[in-house]
Amino acid sequence: MLDYITSYLKSDLTPGAAGNVLWAFVYILLIFLGLSVAVIAMNWLERKILAHMQVRLGPMRVGPHGLLQPVADALKLLIKEDIMPAEADKVVFWMAPLFVVMTAFTVFIVVPFGPTHAVTDMNIGVLFMLGVSSLSVLGIVMAGWASNSHYPLIGALRSSAQMVSYEIAMGLAVISAVLMSSLNQAGTGTLSMIGLVQAQQAQHTWFVFKFFPLGLIAFVIFAIAMVAETNRAPFDLPEAESELTAGFHTEYSGFRWSLFFLAEYSAMIAVSSIAVTLWLGGWMRPFPTWLSGETWDLVFSLFPGLTFIFLAVFAFVGVVRMPKHPYFRIQTMGLAGFGAVLGLIGLVLFAPPVRDRIQDIYWFSVKVAVSMYMYIWYRGTFPRYRFDQLMKVGWKILLPVGIGVLILTAIAGVWL
Repeated sequence: MLDYITSYLKSDLTPGAAGNVLWAFVYILLIFLGLSVAVIAMNWLERKILAHMQVRLGPMRVGPHGLLQPVADALKLLIKEDIMPAEADKVVFWMAPLFVVMTAFTVFIVVPFGPTHAVTDMNIGVLFMLGVSSLSVLGIVMAGWASNSHYPLIGALRSSAQMVSYEIAMGLAVISAVLMSSLNQAGTGTLSMIGLVQAQQAQHTWFVFKFFPLGLIAFVIFAIAMVAETNRAPFDLPEAESELTAGFHTEYSGFRWSLFFLAEYSAMIAVSSIAVTLWLGGWMRPFPTWLSGETWDLVFSLFPGLTFIFLAVFAFVGVVRMPKHPYFRIQTMGLAGFGAVLGLIGLVLFAPPVRDRIQDIYWFSVKVAVSMYMYIWYRGTFPRYRFDQLMKVGWKILLPVGIGVLILTAIAGVWL
């Protein structure tokens, strides 16, 4: 049994490819826990970043700088009364949020955080990703229909129309990236998510810069479509917070509503991970070709530890600036403890075995974090589209441009 556990650590395959069920289960648990923590962090960061954009403080009362606010919100939702409409279809009403969460989490089976850091590597990983992510619209329609109320049904129809419309443009952009992966000696592309990153590594360029500006346009199409796919501002019409109803989940409350919330943020992380994998080099560090060699590898390997050390210093600066008043003593101690934990993690990441193993995950996570920040930036900057404008962008702008980029990418690939 011990050999079964330790043998995989020396393998250069994913747990699924190696047939190691135990480590596949471990990876699934780590992804589930990591996503849950990421959603909690994203909740706090979004509220604080939007607050700073609008020159206000955001959460400040629960914990130092409001760090425990997401925990308080989660506790509130768990103990809040769970109401189900009397005339609702109880089975479908209960299944809808679970269905949406499952589709958002299942996508991560093929998301590669590194050449070996994935649950499995499917040779049809792109098709699996597109197929599973598209199923979330079914859960939304189920939620709107099962509520037996007009407003949720209208919200579900608007959301499903929006998601189906932008799925087409997203698919065309993805096909463009797959075509770029075929520029090798064999002349064959790949639908493997790990294979797409390795193709960028072999061609010494991220696909966002391939056939410039075709790769960049395809990436922009995907970036716009993924915002619409996840029902986020400025395309958040089905669940706009400034309206009186919350769209397809109007009748949901308590824990069931929190599942929709979890699914939304998990889907945001999922599509951001897909964008990073297809166009931004996946787990590859910046400038691997221009800045190559052992010295540069060592410099970039220090970034994970330095990042946590910087966050720890930032926390201790907050401790020093905290008002010297007895009412703030607990908050000061909490922030100091949080900074100490961050500093300890940073020191651990300097250890060579940990540093070498964590490199791929770190650079992948940094790129995804930048994409998640863009979501927040869009929400705090752009006004909401009308529904007719939203559909016009999807059908009359992104779809023709996506077809044109796909054709030009194919011509450029054949020409070269």
